Amino acid sequence: MFTLLGAASSIHDFVESRLSTVGLSIPRLAALQRLIDAGGSLPLGQLAERLACVKSNVTQLVDRLEADGLVTRTADAGDKRSRLAVITDAGREIHHDGARIQREVEDELFATLSVDDSVRLAEIIAKLKKVSRSS
Repeated sequence: MFTLLGAASSIHDFVESRLSTVGLSIPRLAALQRLIDAGGSLPLGQLAERLACVKSNVTQLVDRLEADGLVTRTADAGDKRSRLAVITDAGREIHHDGARIQREVEDELFATLSVDDSVRLAEIIAKLKKVSRSS
């Protein structure tokens, strides 16, 4: 278990270091990706659900993205109590850079694995996810 956790931590740090070159982190890239996938905007509650985190964490994340000009908040016309996170043009540009880096990192990491290794790794991860969800 510690070997698996150590490997996950090393990969996380590797990805974070690459994304930091354009001012992103894994959570920031994930939030921008969810907004793009949703057509450019989402209510904060839905963004939290899609990121599988609590709304207070999303609020802090959107605060930081907004301070950097990557996201704005607007009123939700469909629900006066709700606020929308809306990706800006600058957010789209930095997302483009982050997505490119993500692809490069994936290529670099998985280039070390054979096709059989990759298939087997996917199977192992699926089994571990299944066990951890049933607990």
